Amino acid sequence: MRYSTKTQLLTGSAIVAAGLLFSSNAMAQNVTIAFSASELGATAYNPVAASNLNTATSLIYDRLVEQDADQSYHPHLATAWEETPDGMAWTFTLLDGVTFHDDTPFNAEAVQTWIASYAGTENEYLVEAIGSVDVIDDLTVRFNMDRPEPNLLYNLASAFMGIPSPTAYAELGDDFGVTAAIGTGPYELQSFEIGLETVLVRNEDYTWGSDLSENTGPGHIETFTFREIPDQSTAFLELRTGGIDLLLGVPTDFLAILEAEANIQVIQMPGTGISYMPINVTAPPFDDILVRQATGMAIDQDSIVAAVYGGVGAPARNFLISSLPEADVDPSLNVMYDPARAGELLEEAGWTMGDDGVRVKDGERLSVDLFTANSTEFTRLTQVVQAQLAEIGMEATITVFDSSTIRDEYRRNAHQLAVRAYDWNNSDILDWFFSGNRLGYPNVSMWEDEEGQRLNDVAMTESATAAERIANFTAYHEYVLSQHLFVPIYQPTQNIAFNAEAISVPDPVRGSRFRGQSFMDIQIVE
Repeated sequence: MRYSTKTQLLTGSAIVAAGLLFSSNAMAQNVTIAFSASELGATAYNPVAASNLNTATSLIYDRLVEQDADQSYHPHLATAWEETPDGMAWTFTLLDGVTFHDDTPFNAEAVQTWIASYAGTENEYLVEAIGSVDVIDDLTVRFNMDRPEPNLLYNLASAFMGIPSPTAYAELGDDFGVTAAIGTGPYELQSFEIGLETVLVRNEDYTWGSDLSENTGPGHIETFTFREIPDQSTAFLELRTGGIDLLLGVPTDFLAILEAEANIQVIQMPGTGISYMPINVTAPPFDDILVRQATGMAIDQDSIVAAVYGGVGAPARNFLISSLPEADVDPSLNVMYDPARAGELLEEAGWTMGDDGVRVKDGERLSVDLFTANSTEFTRLTQVVQAQLAEIGMEATITVFDSSTIRDEYRRNAHQLAVRAYDWNNSDILDWFFSGNRLGYPNVSMWEDEEGQRLNDVAMTESATAAERIANFTAYHEYVLSQHLFVPIYQPTQNIAFNAEAISVPDPVRGSRFRGQSFMDIQIVE
């Protein structure tokens, strides 16, 4: 099913104007980027404490290690590392000659202070296994582990483990990442208007890029301007008319149109997230597991992929991207479309079909609230979900929120159903969204369960090896599925489009995402 958003064709004058703008950008060495819909709404560039970060973060901060597209790990601010055979200590050798944007040195003491700064934050779980940090010398640091952590390198490579200046972090307090953001990255934060625009300027002293970039620094581009454009039709049109040079997260139904444009190139990368519908288990009628199970069976993922996304991407059957081994669960637990069975479950729960096609129980209609974010893709997908719920007799009323407001609604426990997406290629996303320690947000399902928390804790803290971790997370994932806390919908691909007459982009793209390492190799087309 498609909805009414349509693109507009360029007029001849618009094309001329676009050409003039490209020339202007080339002269100024400025590149303008629109974030993807899933990246909208970041309120701070604070990797330690923020729960929502965007691509610009990866240009402000460097990490100890980097992860390539083949999942291998590469040196960055750490030039080498060694784990003891029992997994109880990791020693990192640090890159010499690195400074933060405030001219303070990056060294072992800075790493020690940075790890300690996670205490009490939502991101503490990333370093929870590290008991203490020893400064061996200025460029050598040892993590003494409270327990083995087979996921440590993945954690260190994540955007949430960019390393801020300890001096600036202490001085700015809660303003860090809002009024200023100081890292060692190839670009410095010049301005940040929440919900609107972020401007980064080149760090002229930068010479320590990772081997995932051909250019190790300084960057080729003087200024990157990142814009938040919730309406993806607008972002799409701006790419075609020269308002932006690069669009992260191209809606799939725009792909064919863009691929036909002579000056536009499209890059498709494997997806790293899931679109899904969380269910608030504390809000009637979803406190009844039969109603939750029926809700899952109402959603036809295959038809959504075909009709909404033009066959690009894949249906989601559970909560993890299919490339993760922990996604390989008992097939009976995967969420599959079965409207007939959904009807039986609702009958069993006491909801009988009314004359107007809406089910009724004890005189109450099966009417629910369905929240979504104010991007074109989310609203379009949510309208399809609404129509599919109606097929089983559930009347859903859609409310559209901006990214910040919708999180406030979750924290108020004012929701029933929502359409959401995450971007994270690791099974510990289950802890993020289903741990009882994060009710409201990100645990939008408001799920507190003794057995669930036990399985969560085993997966997060009692895995000594990678194989054990996979087994433990698979067991946790299967239990979460058995409780019908959400409806998996869609596994998108990463679609990036750029104006090839304005800029050149590295090919192939290194890394698991298009982020800092790729921006280092972007150049203006002369």
